[in-house]
Amino acid sequence: MEDTLKRDSFTLPGESGYEELTLKLAKKWGADVIRDSDGTQLSDEIMNSGYGIYSTICLIRSDNAWAKQNMDKLQQNFLMSYPVIAEDTTVVIKPLKGYFTEQFMVNAKDDPKEFWQVYDRTVNEEVALSDWDYNSETGEVVVRNAKRWHKYTVNFLVVRLWEEISMYNHITNDWGDKEHLMAVEPRYPETQENILKWLEEWCISHPATTVVRFTSMFYNFAWFWGDDKNLRSIYSDWGSYDFTVNPIALRAFEKEKGYKMTSEDFVNKGLYNQTHNAPSKKYREWMDFVNCFVVEFGRKCVDLVHKYGKKAYVFYDDSWIGVEPYGKRFGEFGFDGLIKCVFSGFEARLCAGAKGIDTRELRLHPYLFPTGLSGEPTFAPGGDPKLDAQKFWQNVRRALLRKPVDRIGLGGYLHLVEPFPDFCDYMEKVTDEFRLLKSFHQDGEPYVIPGKIVILTAWGDLRSWTCSGHLHEHPEVDLINVIESLSGLPFEVAFKSFDDIVSEGIAEDVKLVINAGILNSAWSGGENWKRADVVEKITEFVANGGGLLGVHEPSATEHSSQYFQLADILGVDRDLGTRKCLGRYEYEVQKENFITKENQEIDLPVCDGIYVLGKETEVLAEKAGTPVVTAHKFGKGRSVYLSGYRFTLMNTRLLMRAILYAMGNEKAIEKYICSNPLTECAYYPGSGKLVIINNTKDVQTTTVCTEDGKEITATLDPFDIAIY
Repeated sequence: MEDTLKRDSFTLPGESGYEELTLKLAKKWGADVIRDSDGTQLSDEIMNSGYGIYSTICLIRSDNAWAKQNMDKLQQNFLMSYPVIAEDTTVVIKPLKGYFTEQFMVNAKDDPKEFWQVYDRTVNEEVALSDWDYNSETGEVVVRNAKRWHKYTVNFLVVRLWEEISMYNHITNDWGDKEHLMAVEPRYPETQENILKWLEEWCISHPATTVVRFTSMFYNFAWFWGDDKNLRSIYSDWGSYDFTVNPIALRAFEKEKGYKMTSEDFVNKGLYNQTHNAPSKKYREWMDFVNCFVVEFGRKCVDLVHKYGKKAYVFYDDSWIGVEPYGKRFGEFGFDGLIKCVFSGFEARLCAGAKGIDTRELRLHPYLFPTGLSGEPTFAPGGDPKLDAQKFWQNVRRALLRKPVDRIGLGGYLHLVEPFPDFCDYMEKVTDEFRLLKSFHQDGEPYVIPGKIVILTAWGDLRSWTCSGHLHEHPEVDLINVIESLSGLPFEVAFKSFDDIVSEGIAEDVKLVINAGILNSAWSGGENWKRADVVEKITEFVANGGGLLGVHEPSATEHSSQYFQLADILGVDRDLGTRKCLGRYEYEVQKENFITKENQEIDLPVCDGIYVLGKETEVLAEKAGTPVVTAHKFGKGRSVYLSGYRFTLMNTRLLMRAILYAMGNEKAIEKYICSNPLTECAYYPGSGKLVIINNTKDVQTTTVCTEDGKEITATLDPFDIAIY
């Protein structure tokens, strides 16, 4: 590696008390920036060592002394109590029973009758306000005139006593008696005044800081903890706005919109507003309302940082609600950079594609913590951080071949790496390799197969290159797995909502629409498929020569005579058990087909009850007597159905072939595609460079055909990279 590629584009987590280690690894990994982390500080020796300095701040938990003095200005949210079955006409409910009382405290200050609701969940009807009361002394809700053997719940407001990321880090890293940090509500004018005052004083007292790294802005993703260690995480959603609720916001929303948001709009029968479920119009308007405030006050904070000659970067995770990089107002913040922590390729693409900023940076995993997010040892006895780093980098690297970012870095406690020299050596390889990947893009974008792909969901481009959070959280979500495969494939991908395709139509350069998910999910679309205008647009698109790829339960809703509303295009439908007396077409599996040519054993989840509509549907693979891969021609177009999808290297090749078939462009596989599915490549026309990567821990040989018919054969060591 050339020396010119050293000391560039890497952010190192430094640590006071470990100056020698910090400066040693800064040199080894080629860092140009040193940062602090939650729970660490940088000494004067590190601050004055000639490196750029990132300083981490979290505005909502920055002044805990002020928060303690203003407990009425802490953040709040709605919770639903656990159900209680009525054995008599009076029911007593303890709202907080089962919740972590170090996190939550009932809000008894604001009148419960203004915001709380009690429900008879057996019939899902609200109980009249006159039939219940809250006793603040006993902490109980008493329901009168109850119906015996019905179950009752109460939706109630709570104050959050412990900011969630502080809580997680505290417990994960065993911080003992360290002070619990609280999250203040920035909608109060007094809170805003204190935040801006604190931030200005901070900027003045940190002259060495070159970049202020906001730990997002004001609202964390929803994370409800329970008091039972076997159910610690009652509810967690990285895209939920449930933590943005409080009396001042609810009243402001009603004044602005002319109608109220109720507790049930957030509690939603105990399901809350999970990002995986299709959002209501009312909830989207609340999100927009919150986003307006976050941008407005966030801009004041960014301007203040700029006033003192520092750059402002935002960390995408943690308190990122209202800061969506693909939101229409993101550029109004004035951020200089975006930092995204990544486990996977789709997260790298999320960061790489964000607009309205100058610098895009990835925070690599594993974090320098003793344990990982699931409690498994990482930088602790029994851990293998090098193996973890290899696994994550393998996924991220293939995405960076397609779309570049500007920087990478690590976070956490640097001293933890000392017992793991193999990790330190591997990170040197990663940092050098990243600079090399970045250099490939300097002369232009890589070659992509002609024809745009549209991912159709209820969220559209707001959730580009993501579903709810990280891949490891909900690995069974089909769409997350699909976009993880797509993150490293040579296709142009766009994300559209159902409203988009109705109002805008489907552009001429779009060759394929993908719809992937289960019934009523945001990813499949839910009740959007009851709209005739949606079905008309997709049907017309395929009939005129477009492609459709459906996964699991595409276009599913219980509405018409068919479960899949696009069953006639897909050539398959699903029986939920109501068609037992109706006959099914007896098919034969086609052994030879373009889509399944390289996959002799198809490893896809089975969707029970799938049946083919007739002889025009080609069944390309089955499992346990159920079709798992089918193809169907409709008008001038084509469709492919997959019964489910999980990201693997072989499934990625299957997906690519399915896409090319549905596009009617099978010949594209003959140019700049590796013959070995365990390897991948990218061609950069501007520089004339062909880059081939080995995605496995074994030696691999592969061949790539160029556009002039030349064949290039490469043998690559485990996880290696070759350049031609």
